[in-house]
Amino acid sequence: MSKKRILAIETSCDETSAAVIENGETILSNVVASQIKSHQRFGGVVPEIASRHHVEQITLIIEEAMKEAHVTYEELDAVAVTEGPGLVGALLIGVNSAKAIAFAHDIPLIAVNHIAGHIFANQLVSRLEFPLLSLVVSGGHTELIYMEKEDSFEIIGETRDDAAGEAYDKIGRVLGVPYPGGKHIDEMAHKGEDTFHFPRAMMQEDTYDFSFSGLKSSFINTVHNAKQKGEELDSEDLAASFQAAVIEVLVDKTIRAAKEKNVKQLALAGGVAANKGLREALETKVAEELPDVELLIPPLSLCGDNAAMIGAAAFTKLKNEQFANLALNGTPGLSVS
Repeated sequence: MSKKRILAIETSCDETSAAVIENGETILSNVVASQIKSHQRFGGVVPEIASRHHVEQITLIIEEAMKEAHVTYEELDAVAVTEGPGLVGALLIGVNSAKAIAFAHDIPLIAVNHIAGHIFANQLVSRLEFPLLSLVVSGGHTELIYMEKEDSFEIIGETRDDAAGEAYDKIGRVLGVPYPGGKHIDEMAHKGEDTFHFPRAMMQEDTYDFSFSGLKSSFINTVHNAKQKGEELDSEDLAASFQAAVIEVLVDKTIRAAKEKNVKQLALAGGVAANKGLREALETKVAEELPDVELLIPPLSLCGDNAAMIGAAAFTKLKNEQFANLALNGTPGLSVS
């Protein structure tokens, strides 16, 4: 097969990223500029600040990605960009940059769903085989997505309120750890014990949907009640108890769905895929209960938002000539299915 190269751009939230991907599975470059330090003092992402950073960074990041890949625009077969979901202002920076490149160099434009990108991050490690089930866990999303083939996405379960990553960030504020809270809570959890036994929502229900608002409320109430009584709770035990509740629900529902769908592969995806506790729990359960299923877990560098995953997801559309036109817009509420 001839080499097909895609320049990919990702600006859905607070990372400005550009990458050059070859044949949907080889990373020639993947440059990411994070904005975490700019948003830390606010305890979360401020959309206006995120957009301004993208404007400042996007041209430099694209130039760096092209230079690192040793590729010219004439050698590109397409330019791909995240269409959504995400912050509308942030998305528009990437979309308009990609449209300008497509127009100036007369190359096809490909619109990519951000969630599809997270799933296809796994293809940069191992070729995807179908049927496949993906657990997508991030700050804005918690979904179980069944893929019968590479361009088919069926959401069979999703959160009814908070996403898992969002819940981590909110209880992180209560514990006083820096934003984003997930990494710090994961580290604390490995030092503590599940002594508080927080609720596992919707575990017994015949659904693959998730709910984390009750867990979050239970955690916050436990901490506030202790403060009012002048009691001091062990932060590491609190973190361990919270994480145990989240992971048990995620893993239980994922394993059940994988069995029902009789999948060949189970893929973990999204920013919370970097969580050590979740990775370990899935590895253990898949080995015990799904020995014939291949578990795909992306490296830490591909768990967060990055353009390489967008380039990987775009390759299917390039093969099928599913191109966008210059009327492409950012779609903040875009669904993957």
